[in-house]
Amino acid sequence: MQPEFKLSVSEFVDTLNQNLEYSYSGVTVVGEVSSFKVNQGKWVFFDLKDDESVLNCFLSVFQLRVPLEDGMKIAVKGVPKLTKWGKFSFTVQNILPVGEGSIKKSFELLKAKLEKEGLFDPEKKRPLPENLEKIGVISSPEAAGYADFVKILNERWGGLKIKVAKTQVQGLVASDQIIRALKYFNEKNEVQIIAIIRGGGSADDLAVFNDENLVRAISASKIPVVTGIGHEVDVSLCDLAADIVGSTPSNVAQILSKDKKAEALRLEEKILVLKSYILEKINQEIIDGKERTSDIYDQILAKIDLELNYLKEKEKILNALNPESVLKQGYAILNGNLSPGNVVKITTFDKIIETEVKNVRKRNN
Repeated sequence: MQPEFKLSVSEFVDTLNQNLEYSYSGVTVVGEVSSFKVNQGKWVFFDLKDDESVLNCFLSVFQLRVPLEDGMKIAVKGVPKLTKWGKFSFTVQNILPVGEGSIKKSFELLKAKLEKEGLFDPEKKRPLPENLEKIGVISSPEAAGYADFVKILNERWGGLKIKVAKTQVQGLVASDQIIRALKYFNEKNEVQIIAIIRGGGSADDLAVFNDENLVRAISASKIPVVTGIGHEVDVSLCDLAADIVGSTPSNVAQILSKDKKAEALRLEEKILVLKSYILEKINQEIIDGKERTSDIYDQILAKIDLELNYLKEKEKILNALNPESVLKQGYAILNGNLSPGNVVKITTFDKIIETEVKNVRKRNN
């Protein structure tokens, strides 16, 4: 005969909650909001329902990072719990709107609230830093948007130092990861601008960039922020809060780097201006008759030598920053996540190689 196992009511509730938290920690549930209300300005209660069932949900006001209304479809992440009053509920940790209609409604409600606070004021926007050398990037390095960003940077002026904070760029946990990355860059203060990039996706994929806490973190950043999220037609609240907005990750790369061809054209224009100056100087000196012809030629040659040396230095810089020149010397470019088991891409002068990482260890200098 099996021995009788007795628990008090409180012990049973505690044991049940421990099992629920262990078995369903961080579960995500999707449904429609109903009976939404806020009690005492501190606690949020609502029901999450579908055609057959209803789930009571609970969270504190400071955790509510997207506006909610009855009828909105949302995804909630949290933990199921039995209260000491015997009522089953779902303690919510994160919320994201689901579906175009709910996302649009939440977007408009939060936009109006933050506009009223002045978070999007044009007067607060800061320009691109001069002599840009160091960029902090928040993105997923495995995403296509990040690959496009790096490709455009390398094709243009190059030579920029990039420090990457790897985060998820969609889903319920992405906003907190991006906020932590913003905090990290601001605390370290080692970069001149922070770029948040994410390629195209559905409205559900991009909904994370309408998270209130994330929008406020961008607005509060001491370091200027540039965003390149989705396609040209996509506009997020993070875009509205950023100092500079790129239409795509590739466009952000164009904003942050100089165009080699444009720089070469600018140098050519400078040569033409110099030529015009020289001719004008010759004519003026001949007309005035104030200096001997040999003196005129000496001044001209000195000026030409000075400008030629300047152009040669510029040419050296352009050649040194050209990735193709580096590849011709036998070096290679490595792209990907350098963790054992991952596949990375190796680009040489005439080949593209994909290989699996077997082992990674620190180099002893």
